[in-house]
Amino acid sequence: MAQLRRTASLPAVFSFPPAECRPGSFAVRPGAASWEAMNRRFALSALTLLLTACGQIESAPHLSDRTIDLGTRLSAEVRVPLQGRWEISRVPDWLDVSGRSGTGDIALTVTAHRPNATPAAADQPQLRGVIEVSSTRPDGTVQSTARWTVTADQYRLSGRVTEAPAVGGQDLHLSQTPTPAPQREVRGLIVTYRSAANRDAVLPVRVSAQSTLSAEARQARATLDALGIAPAQRQPLSERSVVLSGLSDVAQAQARLAADPAVLSVTPNVVLHALATPAAPQTATPVVPDDQYAPLQWAFPLMGYGAVWRDMDAGGYTRPVTVAVADSGVRYDHPDLAGQLWTPQEGALDVLSGTDNGDGDGPDRDPTDPSFAGRKTESHGTHVTGIIVARWGQNAPSCAGCSPTGVVGASYKAPIKVLPIRVLDTQGNTDLADVINAVRYAAGLPVKLGEQVYTNPHPAQVLNLSLGGEGISTAEAQPMCDAVAQARERGTLTFAAAGNSGTGQPYYPAACPAAVAVGSVTLTAAGTPTHATYSNHYAQVQLSAPGGSSVLAPTYYAGGTFGGEPFPDDIVSTGWDYQKDEPNYVAMAGTSQATPQVAAVAALLLSKGVTQGPDDTLARLTATSTDLGAPGRDDFYGFGMVNAAAALGAPAVSNTLGVLLSDGQGHTYRPALNALGHFTAYLGEGDYRVLAGRDLDANGLFGEAHEPRSQAAQATLSPAQPQVELGELTVKP
Repeated sequence: MAQLRRTASLPAVFSFPPAECRPGSFAVRPGAASWEAMNRRFALSALTLLLTACGQIESAPHLSDRTIDLGTRLSAEVRVPLQGRWEISRVPDWLDVSGRSGTGDIALTVTAHRPNATPAAADQPQLRGVIEVSSTRPDGTVQSTARWTVTADQYRLSGRVTEAPAVGGQDLHLSQTPTPAPQREVRGLIVTYRSAANRDAVLPVRVSAQSTLSAEARQARATLDALGIAPAQRQPLSERSVVLSGLSDVAQAQARLAADPAVLSVTPNVVLHALATPAAPQTATPVVPDDQYAPLQWAFPLMGYGAVWRDMDAGGYTRPVTVAVADSGVRYDHPDLAGQLWTPQEGALDVLSGTDNGDGDGPDRDPTDPSFAGRKTESHGTHVTGIIVARWGQNAPSCAGCSPTGVVGASYKAPIKVLPIRVLDTQGNTDLADVINAVRYAAGLPVKLGEQVYTNPHPAQVLNLSLGGEGISTAEAQPMCDAVAQARERGTLTFAAAGNSGTGQPYYPAACPAAVAVGSVTLTAAGTPTHATYSNHYAQVQLSAPGGSSVLAPTYYAGGTFGGEPFPDDIVSTGWDYQKDEPNYVAMAGTSQATPQVAAVAALLLSKGVTQGPDDTLARLTATSTDLGAPGRDDFYGFGMVNAAAALGAPAVSNTLGVLLSDGQGHTYRPALNALGHFTAYLGEGDYRVLAGRDLDANGLFGEAHEPRSQAAQATLSPAQPQVELGELTVKP
């Protein structure tokens, strides 16, 4: 409302509401004073203000473009003031108008018949069409034309197609491993000398006589002797580095060594830990199995492995690939890993330098994740290994109640083997020096452990590090990052867990420039991937993959059922029951579980020959990932979630699940299913019959008479009921 306030020359206040606006007219309502008392000049000003307020009035007989938004309504009335004759020349097939021509004001009803415009994929949330209208002069010539855009929101029908069997078993349980916040711990120092001669001078086996040493080398030896560091406490780490252990005062030794001119750098040998989230509450009680646990491995269909495995059936995955898993070791006696691992005689290694690591000895050729009385922790390395190479089909009998088939690994028929390297003790801890040795050994570089030099006979093309350290600085991580870089130069691509603290704090070795940091995704209630809140997010994160449900936020049970109850969206893989000392299967979650998902795809790329080395493999993974979150690379997802089918170029084939919708008007729709069987169909008004099933003959129709199918469901969509959720449609043979 325009308002003029009283001044010295005006005796009253007048208001001019725009409510009376009509073509060719105006209205003025007086305030406290009468119209006759108003100054003529002021009246003209008021008229100007009023006409401004009425600026949306169309000047007869001209028409203008407009939008008619039906929303979820079936129809809407249209009123347009007009002088002269008008005519509608074009109306989309899915719209009706109550009149096509007339004289004077346009008054008509627009009605939508949405099924007439709904595509077969039922994937358009909104319909849009254009009505063309024109006005004419008395002599019949066109005066003006306009385009009226009509929009109509579609109704939504959603559900999920599933073939989930009744899964149960005595040997599957949720990980209950306690994961208290680790305290910072160091195990001595890593010293890098300015020359190899300086390093050689301080080693237990001295290659040069005292008289032939340079002054700097003699100083290097003297510094360690003065600190009381015995020769047995000095072990070579790389060409110019040694690791010093058993120090009584690490801080004092670090200060003395930093002042030594023979020393380039000295860093604490910081303890790293296995990355695992706090255990999720157990929601299902295992029973005697009646089927394998693959239906609970939701990560594989989410990444497109159905197509990848069909691609393997056609051949092409012929190149042998070694994936080194530097972790807590592995259980060679797990039947689901039989024949999938390099053995101790073939290069497997335990690099742990201490003897208090659970197996009672130091470095040797046995990387078994050991059993001992009272052990309660899970076999982290066995779980990670199974994600990559667990066997398919029947396993050798192992124990009463053990699943005869268990889980599947990503590798399927590809000639991929895991090289176990034990670098985590039974508490999930290690230190920088041991990790450096593991990385170097994996890449085929010689490492000296104790008095023996070990060289890997099967250098790995891919290295998985599901471990990391909290609060390690860039400087402290540098020796480890150097090892990762050296490994990459030799053809080993390292994938490392991004961390599970849910912060922006970088974790090492994931944040090393030559490593690939892997974040974790989990599922929403709709079955779509989303960033797991426990997964660290920082600039070095390059890729993400399914790592399991978040226990730091509400968990959605969209991945399957177990024993008739919802099962959390964790990652199910091979494990070991240390109380019974027998194989089992465990559900875990964390970036430790996401990392081998990516390592497996990298190995498959190399096996198929899609890529040849570290650089093109990483480029292929990032280029074909599913971009989630902000467009392009972001700190939460990196370049996106790894997509195995896209990376490997797997072809589409038949024998797929789908859903068929039909209404009483002869319309048929085939909405797409996502990897977990969820669908959303955008449809028009009507009654629908919904049938889920398999398409065995590649004709795009699901659940025909000769095909597995669900019971038919019914749904009605209308303005009064614009959304219907059907729930699960279970396909049966």
